[in-house]
Amino acid sequence: MSHGPRRIVCLTEEPTEVLYALGEQDRIVGISGFTVRPARARKEKPKVSAFTSAKIDEILKLRPDFVVGFSDIQADIAAELVRRGVEVWISNHRSVEGIVDYVRRLGALVGVADKANAYADELQRGLAGIAAEAATLPRRPKVYFEEWDEPRISGIQWVAELVRIAGGDDIFPELAAQSLAKHRILANDDEIIARAPDIVLGSWCGKKFQPTKVAARPGWQNVPAVRTGDLHEIKSPLILQPGPAALTDGVRAIAAVIRQWGAKCPNADQSGKHR
Repeated sequence: MSHGPRRIVCLTEEPTEVLYALGEQDRIVGISGFTVRPARARKEKPKVSAFTSAKIDEILKLRPDFVVGFSDIQADIAAELVRRGVEVWISNHRSVEGIVDYVRRLGALVGVADKANAYADELQRGLAGIAAEAATLPRRPKVYFEEWDEPRISGIQWVAELVRIAGGDDIFPELAAQSLAKHRILANDDEIIARAPDIVLGSWCGKKFQPTKVAARPGWQNVPAVRTGDLHEIKSPLILQPGPAALTDGVRAIAAVIRQWGAKCPNADQSGKHR
């Protein structure tokens, strides 16, 4: 028999996905309005929060014994719930290792550590398999991941790490280490153009990525990715939440793009180094 909290509110998407994956969805009494994974969650659970706001009174009506959220951005929501007597856990993980550890910790906190550890091990095996396949690529592409277009925001740490696992190299590794989006804003396009990405991946949270708009940016005509048409969307629910989606469908989507790019490069340097 499992122990732990019985009435859980998930303020973001990733705890919902984890708890469903662990078969513990009956504990969930409220979810984020942005939740799309699994699809059934939207039909089964009341939506009581966005990312930066929450319906505090609605949450309290659900009588939660545990609330799970993510990052400093939800600090005010958490503080209000704590003041109202609710137990809250705010995680702040930003790396692939952190996501795997998050699965383990959440499982332990809700009383199903063994199931969570088994699931985390499964996620790690999947990543290892993708990395092994990527090791056979003839060359590693340089990848620019764009989280937002106006202003340009490059990818966060777990995204850069997943690009690397999938066989590419993020062109802004120094920015990926910055946890806040405002610290990953690019002042202009000069550095993107100078770093000559072979692939551009776009995940504009909340709106559709537009490759033709990217290709038409002033000065981008000689960017390798534009010349070869390697401008691809990775759907934001797959990659921009630090949960299971990113470590499964998200990284697989990136790996598929990189494999497709590699298949078009028969004359690539077999050493795997950049041109």
